[in-house]
Amino acid sequence: MNKVNWKFDNTYSKLSKSFRELIKPTPVHNPKVLIFNHKLAEDLNLDFSKLNDEELSNIFSGNDLPKDTITLAQAYAGHQFGHFTMLGDGRAVLLGEHLDAKKNRYDIQLKGSGRTSFSRGGDGRAALGPMLREYLISEAVHALKIPTTRSLAVVKTGEKVVRENLLEGAILTRIASSHIRVGTFQYISATQNIENLNTLLEYTINRHYPELKSSKCKAYDLLNLVIERQCSLVIDWMRVGFIHGVMNTDNMSISGETIDYGPCAFMDHYDPKTVFSSIDKFGRYAFSNQPAITKWNLARFAECLIPLIDKNEETALKLATDLIDNFQNIYEDKYLNMMRNKLGLFGEDINDKKLINNLFEWMKKNNADYTNTFCNLMDINFNEVYKNKDFVDWKNEWKKRSELNNSKKFEQSKLMKANNPVVIPRNHKVEEALSAADKGSLDKMKKLLNILKNPYYNQNNIEEYQSPALLSNEKYQTFCGT
Repeated sequence: MNKVNWKFDNTYSKLSKSFRELIKPTPVHNPKVLIFNHKLAEDLNLDFSKLNDEELSNIFSGNDLPKDTITLAQAYAGHQFGHFTMLGDGRAVLLGEHLDAKKNRYDIQLKGSGRTSFSRGGDGRAALGPMLREYLISEAVHALKIPTTRSLAVVKTGEKVVRENLLEGAILTRIASSHIRVGTFQYISATQNIENLNTLLEYTINRHYPELKSSKCKAYDLLNLVIERQCSLVIDWMRVGFIHGVMNTDNMSISGETIDYGPCAFMDHYDPKTVFSSIDKFGRYAFSNQPAITKWNLARFAECLIPLIDKNEETALKLATDLIDNFQNIYEDKYLNMMRNKLGLFGEDINDKKLINNLFEWMKKNNADYTNTFCNLMDINFNEVYKNKDFVDWKNEWKKRSELNNSKKFEQSKLMKANNPVVIPRNHKVEEALSAADKGSLDKMKKLLNILKNPYYNQNNIEEYQSPALLSNEKYQTFCGT
């Protein structure tokens, strides 16, 4: 296995038993690699060129473990739709932490690798569709320049999993800067072991925020930085119309990466209340609620850190509360600047917020496509709806605003092209690709992946990938796959 150039250094396995269960993946009978991310492997300084398909399949199914791995399932908790539950990796095994040539550290995790003590009666397996969805969407989000976990491979296990029907089983290899979550802190906090809580704090800082090593109040400063990073992440989601779908605290990474692509999707026709997840019955994780839920999750993180912020609980609560309350100010400032970038507006004007809100009101009223509206402003994808008189009037106001601050047309164009994708993973095209894959053909999946590699570049002959699905009375739904 050394010919692959794995360099494992398993620091998480050295933490106490409270943090993890040492366990190996459950072998599968007939694994077969369906899709493999050659570019990501290259970026990780891994060389699989000397391995045949059978050897690759055995590695990415967990049948053949690389040397120096210490495999484990991580413990964590989570507020799932607001209800607190003690959880853990119920269908995933961490192989360890691989170091690339620059000593960057990456978790290598097999998702769908079998039962653990955290499975809570589940089978520990994953179905092919959801694993291919995660591969597709996570790589698309990466191409959109949004922090995210990545996908290295999907292996078909050759075994069936039982859901509503019998489905093909699969295992995804997920790459992350770490899998430390808000829920990890919640789990340790719930055990009321202050020593373990402090260990987790130190571990997190060493791994993700080394600039805080000399801080005199590490917990407070960590909270401050995580607030900033999570705020930037949700701003990016809002920028491209991404709806995570299941923003439980166990799906909120301390590193600030997008994690867990279950019932996620991208918005077509603009509606702030858009929900795609089949399990989100009341719109808790709707598009417009994502910032508020981010703040709510951060408040749960802050609660875990109270004993470490200050010995005086009242003082610690006040310090943490002030930081959380400031989230809204940070968000509004970042959001307004993000929207100025999407509209190619330089500087500030007192009427910017009104201009932005008027655009969204028009988009909602006219069922305008979120992505293509901004493309239209960049002279891409003309459509009958954009000849609407109200939109023409709004566009004239936008042009007047654009002329302020002596900005030049090419500067505006450059700014807009950097912030507005011209192609996103359209839900109907994703479903087409997954449906074809389920029938044995990956051609549509591979073509879609290739197009999504360059989301900010207006490629030739991709109109069918830029058009939203036709309006329908049938509501589009996504499923978490467990």
